[in-house]
Amino acid sequence: MTPSIVRTSTAELYDANVLKNYARAPLTLVRGKGTQVWDDAGNSYLDFTSGIAVSALGHCHPHWVAAIQRQAGELIHVSNLYRHPNQGELARRLVQRAGPGRVFFCNSGGEADEAMIKLSRLHGVAKSGQEGKCIKVIAAKNAFHGRMFGGMSATPQEKIQKGFRPLVPGFVFGELNNLQSFADLVDADTAAILVESIQGESGINPCTPEFLRGLRQLCDRHNLLLMLDEVQCGIGRTGKFYAFEHAGVLPDAIAMAKGLGGGFPIGAVWIRDRFTDLFTPGSHGTTFGGTPLACAAGLAVLDVIERESLLETVTKRSGPWIAELTKFTTDFASQVLAVRGRGYLVGIQLASDPAPYVTALRERGLLVVSAGGNVIRVLPPLVATTDELAKSVEIFRAVFEAKRA
Repeated sequence: MTPSIVRTSTAELYDANVLKNYARAPLTLVRGKGTQVWDDAGNSYLDFTSGIAVSALGHCHPHWVAAIQRQAGELIHVSNLYRHPNQGELARRLVQRAGPGRVFFCNSGGEADEAMIKLSRLHGVAKSGQEGKCIKVIAAKNAFHGRMFGGMSATPQEKIQKGFRPLVPGFVFGELNNLQSFADLVDADTAAILVESIQGESGINPCTPEFLRGLRQLCDRHNLLLMLDEVQCGIGRTGKFYAFEHAGVLPDAIAMAKGLGGGFPIGAVWIRDRFTDLFTPGSHGTTFGGTPLACAAGLAVLDVIERESLLETVTKRSGPWIAELTKFTTDFASQVLAVRGRGYLVGIQLASDPAPYVTALRERGLLVVSAGGNVIRVLPPLVATTDELAKSVEIFRAVFEAKRA
């Protein structure tokens, strides 16, 4: 007897079967193209979440789609026991962007941060001559470095750490952009400093160029690794390929993910040449990291960024757009406290809970995401046009007007 087919809505399937660890919006998305997405009722939205800074090229960019389709028909997966052309080429192009060094591929930003934390332990052993002594990593208050145990331990937020203690030891925290607060924490047991070039989850808080340059000098003085988390702010989002480039510093390790795959899961860590020998065969690994398919996605992202001059485009278009958003601090001063960020990574700090605003924006056709400190994160795809940026300002203004009435 053939079992009967029960037609169940996506919302019902989620409610019955998917773990409830996300506060999801009542929205089912089924299709995307460029900066637009459509729900199951046929409504369209301007997607300025970019999958939380993942869909750098927007949805279904033709070059990216063709690269994925072509690679899927040739070779999808091989283990890291063997070589394949895509991984070698993607590593070459990332090294070309970052500087002399080597790249480790993984699957996510969380994994990339974990690899950097392991690198700091290996550096501590090399520095002190014994295991377990020089393990201290100085990170920033309000940081976010993922939800694995190492990254979570480097994330001093109760909502992230609650229920999972005891955490990984060795992390202490200074004030972002307060160099002295970091210097005061350095001692003989310190191995590294770890910061996001721009804090994302905590409300778009950029490191100042002076602060990053000061951290570089501090690390040089005390033989510490300078490890930069560029998972959210990297891959062109600020108008430079890496956000730290605005400060003119060279880190010792860079974690990247999100926009690197353009929608396909990939993570990577670049390690400066003088520290690449710390990892030896067997000291770290991954089953799925850097597969032919994942690297094809990454290569396609780099192709489009270069061929369409997206770094220059983001720089050119973001200035006037941010200037228009900043007017909200005057025009709606009782609602908007500050606008900050760079390029297509912008935070609008509100005087109250952003959740009702996020809902109202969605109802008017604009998707955005909240962050810590009552902040609305606005993350357009790098391909967003001047008209689409202007449309987002128009929708924001309409919502603020409605809330004021």
